[in-house]
Amino acid sequence: MFDNNGFYHAVSYLINQGGPFVGLIFYSGVLMWAIILERYLFFFSVLPKLNRKLTDQWNARKDHTSWCARQIRQMLISKANAAMTSSFPMMQVLVPLSPLLGLVGTVSGMLEVFDSMTLRGSADARTMASGVSHAMVCTMTGLAVSISGLYPVHYFRTRARRETELLSDKLSF
Repeated sequence: MFDNNGFYHAVSYLINQGGPFVGLIFYSGVLMWAIILERYLFFFSVLPKLNRKLTDQWNARKDHTSWCARQIRQMLISKANAAMTSSFPMMQVLVPLSPLLGLVGTVSGMLEVFDSMTLRGSADARTMASGVSHAMVCTMTGLAVSISGLYPVHYFRTRARRETELLSDKLSF
């Protein structure tokens, strides 16, 4: 059975094996998934209420055809779109950030290998294996976090586009 204590030990083991960059990758992954959960709650609980409110505001107007009415319609659509896409820039930064941090950790691990080779004057297989392992843990962790965020970012981007079009259709002239 997987409990919180086991999760803590697994994360601390990865950080010990991969170095400080794995910790940064872990924290960026936690932040990314917090934003993804927030967006999920927004799209399934807040957005329907917001769309009803904006549709009611539009339907309460008597004039739907004047230039002013069209500008108000555009403003209502933009307000909904801005609410839907508010966290997208942060998500779009966090997804590629993880593999980049993994790459920095990989370079750091390889530098450790070269430093140990320089200090000992020869290529000891154990020392090299330790540094390469450090490097690969960073790479693996960065890629795992990044891959886990690819689909949600694509889903929310597509969903925001579709919901904006649906709202635009609801606010008819």
